[in-house]
Amino acid sequence: MAATILVVEDEPAIQELISCNLELAGHQALRAESAEQALEMVRAELPDLVVLDWMLPGMSGIEFARRLRADKRTQGVPLIMLTARAGEQDKLAGLETGADDYLIKPFSPRELNARVKAVLRRRAPQATDDAVEVAGLKLDPAGHRVTGNGTPLALGPTEFRLLHFLMTHSERVYSRAQLLDHIWGDHVFVEERTVDVHIRRLRKALEPTRHDRLVQTVRSAGYRFSAGT
Repeated sequence: MAATILVVEDEPAIQELISCNLELAGHQALRAESAEQALEMVRAELPDLVVLDWMLPGMSGIEFARRLRADKRTQGVPLIMLTARAGEQDKLAGLETGADDYLIKPFSPRELNARVKAVLRRRAPQATDDAVEVAGLKLDPAGHRVTGNGTPLALGPTEFRLLHFLMTHSERVYSRAQLLDHIWGDHVFVEERTVDVHIRRLRKALEPTRHDRLVQTVRSAGYRFSAGT
């Protein structure tokens, strides 16, 4: 599935190279020339991943990373740091601010794509095209198909996204507010009970193969996807 990736880079040629390469890989690239501009964009809508240059005019990439990690709303956004600094201490400084990976300039587009894919798989698996299977329930993001024990199941687009997120974060409990942020986006204002409606629709779609039992209600907390009883 396409990921929304914010590219924070002040050199136009490098920004264009990175953005075009990400778009060719099927992602949506958002562009910012400064950390200040990037902060405004993040306040409007959370990206799935940030590709961040260390040396920026005004606020540095390091300071931008610190601000993301200090804010509860943005602390979980995956981050890849780009820099010409190759020293061990520089790498440690970047990683200690909360960067998930560190890429030294110059780098190849192929290497960047590989790093992006690896970070998304680790930190935001719902933004990848990797198929996921739990207890005979299989979801294929690339083909937009869901099967239960080999039987095709029909899901609406929102139920598909909801199931994909829950399956890639199994055994964890998510509140209605958290699911709204992850599935609908934190910039969209809808009632929390909307989640209940789509959970009911999802369970109904999974009933034919009895996989509805995997979508569990955790009283006073939210919902969990679990193959356990």
